[in-house]
Amino acid sequence: MPYMYLGIAIMGELVGTNLLKAAAGFTRFVPALGALGAYALCFYFLSLAMKNIDLNVAYAIWAGIGIVITTFISMTYWHEPINQASVLGIVLVVAGVVILNLYGPGN
Repeated sequence: MPYMYLGIAIMGELVGTNLLKAAAGFTRFVPALGALGAYALCFYFLSLAMKNIDLNVAYAIWAGIGIVITTFISMTYWHEPINQASVLGIVLVVAGVVILNLYGPGN
């Protein structure tokens, strides 16, 4: 169940982030309101996930998956460019998430 909560938190982050883009600096009311609601949902479910998943692992998964999917959405939907340095940075984030999940928190 905690990983389902984490998945919902990730979806909320993705929706909220894209609505922030659509809100154009909070100059468009409906997307701005949607972004706030999506982030509220996101943080609520992230907090539920962290009842059973260590903070460092939950946050790494949340942020890592969010970065990868947000980058893909920004390229396909928003038509934003990406360069090799950005790809390298994303690969390093994903590698960090994998390492955290393989070795877990320090004891």
